[in-house]
Amino acid sequence: MDVRFVDEKGAHPHESDDVVELLCRDDGFVWVDVPRWDQMVDGFLQGLGCHPLVIDACRHRNHVPTVHSYSDHYFVTVHSPLLGKAGHVHMLELDQIIGDRYVVTVHGPLNPVVDPAEALEETTGVLNRIESGRFRPATPAELSYAVTSAVARRQRRLIGDVAEKLPGLEQHVMASQLTDPEELLERMFLIRHELITARTMAAQSHDVYARIASLERFIAEPTRLLARDLADQFDRVRSVADGESHFLFGVIELYQTKVNTKMTVAMERLAVIAAVTLPITAIASIEGMNMIVAVRENFIELTVVLAIMAVMSFWVLRWARKQGWW
Repeated sequence: MDVRFVDEKGAHPHESDDVVELLCRDDGFVWVDVPRWDQMVDGFLQGLGCHPLVIDACRHRNHVPTVHSYSDHYFVTVHSPLLGKAGHVHMLELDQIIGDRYVVTVHGPLNPVVDPAEALEETTGVLNRIESGRFRPATPAELSYAVTSAVARRQRRLIGDVAEKLPGLEQHVMASQLTDPEELLERMFLIRHELITARTMAAQSHDVYARIASLERFIAEPTRLLARDLADQFDRVRSVADGESHFLFGVIELYQTKVNTKMTVAMERLAVIAAVTLPITAIASIEGMNMIVAVRENFIELTVVLAIMAVMSFWVLRWARKQGWW
């Protein structure tokens, strides 16, 4: 648990025992960052006066973004995407508790295969901006706004990564002879999964911050204005994802059209083969094997029958050609 006091000069680290004293100061606010949950954090949040539902939500994984609002603080959960192996998209949870004099950021729980530094990307980036003097948040809401904006940018970055794959996928589909459809299908599915995951995160985050922007009873107007801007950011990310989805679905439709066309051509050719062999089969079934056995006695009849088969087959092939089947 990292405790910092944020004022106009930067973010100053402190011990957790100093929090009570720091909360009494009026020249800044307290920022507590929790990389990993433990029992100490549990007791600390109880000491801050956080609602039991908020503490429970921080303790466990939240699979969808959510918001809880109370008279002196509110709680919000958002997710950042991280590409893993085999097209898996990890959901990096970030919980925030925002009060009048403090902001608490809680990371996780994390999948064991995820590097903890990945989950800290947004808060580390904001801290670096504060320490370099490029950002001076005056309120906890402004700090939360900066961290959440970084989440929106990360979601947008994933969509950008997916967009870079789409032109290559389109060229692959156009040039493919469909000799190895499994590899192409898997590639399209993974890209679609990445895009839908990012789009879902952005859409849910937009709904959460739209809700915060409407909480006039508990949240001050300046904070609600920041929430409206965040809702707009997530809505734009969702809009970009929708645009890329249309592109991807166009590529998928192209693939399906090529597959259907190939299957149609194959069925037409099979129909031609069946049509050509049908008269031969019919005559052979009538004449039977007796003609072959008695070929010396029925040589003329055998010749006539074979000629009829050839003529009928030629006529069927000519008719199929006029129909455009081959």
